[in-house]
Amino acid sequence: MREAAQRDEEGDMSQTSSTLEHTASTQVEHFDVLIVGAGISGVGAAYHLQDQYPEKSFVVLEKFESFGGTWLTHKYPGIRSDSDLYTFGYRFKPWVDKPIATADKILAYMGEVIDENDLDRHIRYHHAISSAEWSSDTSLWTVHATRTDPDAGTSEALTFTTNFLWMCQGYYKHEQGYTPDWPGMDTYEGQIVHPQTWPTDIDLAGKQVVVIGSGATAATLVPAIAGECEHVTMLQRSPTYFVSRPNVNEVADMLRSLEIPEEWTHEIVRRKALQDQAMITQLSFDEPEWLRTELLNAVRAELPEGYDVDTHFTPKYRPWQQRLAMVPDGDLFKGISAGLASVVTDEIETFNQSGILLKSGQQLDADVIVTATGFDLSVLGDIQFTVDGSPVNFADTVTYRGMMFTGVPNLLWVFGYFRASWTLRADLLGDFVCRLLHHMDAKGVRKVVPELRDEDADMELGSWIDPENFNPGYLTRSQHLMPKSGNKPEWQHTQDYWTEKTALPAIDLDDGCLVYD
Repeated sequence: MREAAQRDEEGDMSQTSSTLEHTASTQVEHFDVLIVGAGISGVGAAYHLQDQYPEKSFVVLEKFESFGGTWLTHKYPGIRSDSDLYTFGYRFKPWVDKPIATADKILAYMGEVIDENDLDRHIRYHHAISSAEWSSDTSLWTVHATRTDPDAGTSEALTFTTNFLWMCQGYYKHEQGYTPDWPGMDTYEGQIVHPQTWPTDIDLAGKQVVVIGSGATAATLVPAIAGECEHVTMLQRSPTYFVSRPNVNEVADMLRSLEIPEEWTHEIVRRKALQDQAMITQLSFDEPEWLRTELLNAVRAELPEGYDVDTHFTPKYRPWQQRLAMVPDGDLFKGISAGLASVVTDEIETFNQSGILLKSGQQLDADVIVTATGFDLSVLGDIQFTVDGSPVNFADTVTYRGMMFTGVPNLLWVFGYFRASWTLRADLLGDFVCRLLHHMDAKGVRKVVPELRDEDADMELGSWIDPENFNPGYLTRSQHLMPKSGNKPEWQHTQDYWTEKTALPAIDLDDGCLVYD
């Protein structure tokens, strides 16, 4: 497994299909459950299935060379979590390091989960899925994949059948990030880089760098390169809310000093973190102006006296309408205070030969421009799905609790939380899938599909997420690709962990929303 887990800095997935020798296999393999993706969700799904329903056969298909998802593919400087690892880590595996962790530590943690539970025998790397076809005649999905061997320069078409598809591939395109098409980009003579495809051989020493964006990626990148380049400027169209905290957990440290078992420490610290998150989230709805003032006062305390916080760190939206960006140990503010980094709040008029001309008339010269401008949404891995020969357009479906879709049988998509750690929902959905599979076997059925009930027939349908609730750019750009939601909890992705942690385990699987055959 360790060989498979090695991160190839040269990128061993860089070979395109055109350079590979293709063969086709006539063999069809069958598994009770097929898990797509070996990131944080897929590894968790494998654990839960093995733990809660060991009689089920399963396989995990991963298109990259190893496990990890985001933590494998993202290689930009400083790459780290923007969630507390005591909640981002799995509930079944204690986290024992700093609350905000770097990618290598998260990968090591996931590797321990795989090793300790003998999950590697179920994971197949370099398997990219192109299509999945459901047949009501057989109550099976037929999954078409391509297995590549970059070293040998070969590829092989493979076919799998499965009773249940567990989609754990994430929610964005890994191969390429989102960069707006600004005027004049073709005239710029420097280097343009997106963090998602960070070149490993880039040299920033003595360079003037502009990072476009102010989200979690920019908040990570800017302090990471501030001491490496000559100067780095964070160029933002509008500010983001930042939260600066020491990268320690005093409760965890105290419990460990008392030699409390790690399992107990993990659970206590996890509950405390969730309680704090719940309070902040509730305040963002009940007392947004008070919370805004507290957040901004905390930023002012980190910056030199007189710094223009109103311009550069005061968003126009209420707190938690987009994610709060974590700044462990105030590293972003330390870079600004030391004069190694600066913030410019303006809009881009055009790129030119030496850099960027802003709408204010200011010129930002740069040797390197980094577009930390987000990513492109990928709806269920952009796999081509058909049901009984008809293509599935997920935008025409209605979501069942943000995890299943009307008219699409035996399929569940893990989509996490925006205001809480992704893994919290991955764990909850792991429990749900296993309970659903047990329920189906007890009923003697092979098919389950969400369907609107009679009382839902005239239900008003809206977008996947209400933009007044949450409106990051990647989501607003792609709402038209996403399933619809209704005005009832059964037909919404509520984004509320603190409700779902009770509601999901209590779902009546025979309440009429799920139809069995």
